[in-house]
Amino acid sequence: MSDAPEATQGKQPTITPLRVVIALCLFAPFVAMLLVSSYAKAEPLLAGIPFFYWYQMLWVLISTALTMIAYKLWQLDQRARKGGDAR
Repeated sequence: MSDAPEATQGKQPTITPLRVVIALCLFAPFVAMLLVSSYAKAEPLLAGIPFFYWYQMLWVLISTALTMIAYKLWQLDQRARKGGDAR
């Protein structure tokens, strides 16, 4: 006996262009922060703050925006799937 709900048994996950965009929105900050050699420098300064620090702080804001976008797209995808199942 499976622990999965009966409604989802037998259904394969669907990869749609919208879900690819969601994945990219969530994956981009990880990639940007893992490439340390691309931002491990002091220049250019922004209000006296070295690039290394303000680049990371900028990604905090960018990550927030991308997560919000991914969430809204996920809601849109779920509404579309529920509407398609009801037909």
